[in-house]
Amino acid sequence: MKVRIIPFAEEFSGDFARLNYEWLKKYFVVEPHDVEMLEAPNEYIISKGGEILFAVYQDEIVGTVALIKINDEYFEIAKMAVTEKYQGLSIGRLLLNDALEWAKNNAVKKLMLESNRKLKPALKLYKSVGFYEIPSDPDSPYERADIKMELIMENVNL
Repeated sequence: MKVRIIPFAEEFSGDFARLNYEWLKKYFVVEPHDVEMLEAPNEYIISKGGEILFAVYQDEIVGTVALIKINDEYFEIAKMAVTEKYQGLSIGRLLLNDALEWAKNNAVKKLMLESNRKLKPALKLYKSVGFYEIPSDPDSPYERADIKMELIMENVNL
């Protein structure tokens, strides 16, 4: 299976929203902050120095992940989704690896993410590349976030 990872282009904004709404509706509820980001990814992520990557398989966008800038050296991994039809094929791992490569190439020192403990395959993936649990953020914009993790980039071997 040949999957390509490509960077954000405005034409993929709808795919970013579609992929994320799909998993949010399956596991949780769509929260106001989700809608803000998913409906205006250029404004909320790209224009602030972040990036969104997409997995393409047979000319179809099948997965995505965002890197959201907190400051020059600290970014959030967010909005990672793979369409259900293609889950279990390591596309999430490809997306995460490319996100880590992007972070390394952009002098990011540390990454963080917020997730939910019921997303066991995602948590296993994050731990496999070196993310570790840190205290949760009581001010998180997400009700569903019950785990926060960080990764120090110098500990990542790419």
